[in-house]
Amino acid sequence: MAAAAHNLAMLRSHVAHRLCVRWTASSAGAARCRMSQSVRQLTKSAAGGQPLRPSSARPVACPACPHACDALSLQRSTRTTQQLRSHGHQCPAQLQGRHYRQRCCSVRAAAAAVEAEGVSATTGAQGAVGPNVVQLLRERGLVADVTSPELEKLAADTSLKIYCGFDPTADSLHLGNLLGVLVLAWFQRCGHQPVALVGGATGLVGDPSGKSVERPALSAEAVAANVEGIRAILDRLLSQPAARAPDAPAAPVELVNNLDWYGAMGLMDFLRDTGRYARVGTMLNKDSVRTRLESPQGISFTEFCYQLLQGADFVHLYRRHGVRVQTGGSDQWGNITAGTELMRKVAGEEGEDRELCFGLTFPLLTKADGRKFGKSEDGAVWLTADKLSPFKFYQHLLTNVADTEVAKFLRMLTFLPLDEIAAIEEEMGKPGAKPNEAQRRLAEEVTRFVHGEAGLAQALAATEALKPGAETKLDSAALEAIAEEAPSATLTRDQVVGKTLADVAVAAGIQPSKGAARRLIKGGGFRVNNSKIDDEGAIIAEDDLIDGRLLLLAAGKKNKMVVRVT
Repeated sequence: MAAAAHNLAMLRSHVAHRLCVRWTASSAGAARCRMSQSVRQLTKSAAGGQPLRPSSARPVACPACPHACDALSLQRSTRTTQQLRSHGHQCPAQLQGRHYRQRCCSVRAAAAAVEAEGVSATTGAQGAVGPNVVQLLRERGLVADVTSPELEKLAADTSLKIYCGFDPTADSLHLGNLLGVLVLAWFQRCGHQPVALVGGATGLVGDPSGKSVERPALSAEAVAANVEGIRAILDRLLSQPAARAPDAPAAPVELVNNLDWYGAMGLMDFLRDTGRYARVGTMLNKDSVRTRLESPQGISFTEFCYQLLQGADFVHLYRRHGVRVQTGGSDQWGNITAGTELMRKVAGEEGEDRELCFGLTFPLLTKADGRKFGKSEDGAVWLTADKLSPFKFYQHLLTNVADTEVAKFLRMLTFLPLDEIAAIEEEMGKPGAKPNEAQRRLAEEVTRFVHGEAGLAQALAATEALKPGAETKLDSAALEAIAEEAPSATLTRDQVVGKTLADVAVAAGIQPSKGAARRLIKGGGFRVNNSKIDDEGAIIAEDDLIDGRLLLLAAGKKNKMVVRVT
């Protein structure tokens, strides 16, 4: 069984989009699947668990269809022509007499043939998983709803593929998106396979969920740039050791873009293959739609159809990638159930009676007062250093979490064991407990996951440097981070190098006069780059500039200023 599953994986990787399935309509209007010799040989090897070898027979490609189309279920040997036309991408070849050809995804054809031999292409490997991931997520407060209790049973002994979608509304993800990444990481840590979808197509439409007005339309060029930015973040976060099972080898993160299958799809194809399963009454009853319909702004047809696109994503990922679980925030429940319902209808038409796909939602990241924790007064808490420094990211986690909420966020946002979190929570309640120690641990763990050890070190150095009377050794990264919080000034090199400290202090504006500056220096209350200066005639040298361009002045314990030297 394991060898057959391995062979099937090879089949998916190496044969996709290369083989042709010929359909011949009989006089009774039914259709028989005549698989090419190459497909038969590969399928037989996969089902028998024998190593796959290259076939000497060259597959015949359909000349009428220049591109690969959506997957087509081939689980039974007979279908009416209408049934064939209702699944997958419609080949432009015309029916000629009783014969026509349709190029389709050979992966699905081979998978179905393997299933006929008793190997499921979508169930996953048995006995290849660790702890029950659904139970684990529930214990950590990361489950809001599931579409069926069968998911928890299945996850106990079956390796599943799960996906989470991220629309490219910006070129970075924010702290609220991090929960979706963490749920994928937990599945991966427990032996399952995550798939991250970036919505290059759905990003052009805009999800109405949780929005009171329609999102501003982005250009195709802006969406494409955002897709690349988000792909880089997802790849970085999901490929690091913390996101994998202990001792698990590094493996490429499976990233997909739904523009790859929607880009060449025509409106008529979408209406025929997806729209015909949709019921307008059900779509109108979705919370995201009903709320907008009751608002003065209403909802556009574009946004109204978003749930169909997300539902069709799920069907496509099931057929082409074997994905059986979709996860998302609780505000995505309507879109996720649109996918499971669409999958149920498609499977029912194909004669499937088992529950193929599941949905799991996690709570939104909110504070006790209902406000989103992924937002700050300055806007979103971004996950990339070029939009928000590791220092400010760390500070948001350190200073915006109440004692009553910190244990919840430790469970949701970190990989710390639950017993360790319980010990931290217990320590907080003891007399004389160090203030904000739990918040510090939360900030450290999340910053390390998002920005790595180097980002965390930068954040810690900047935090220490801003403490009253700090003596932390500084570097340019820490000073740049401090400049976002402390006052700053820009002086020319002639105003700094070779000048007395008193002159520089007045020029930067941290002291009102040279006399006041000299008195403070003489009294030991002035620091340069966190080093105390008590010589009132001290001269600033070139070597005092950090990275040749930065200087940190401190007049007293709390009054600090970053000087940029040009």
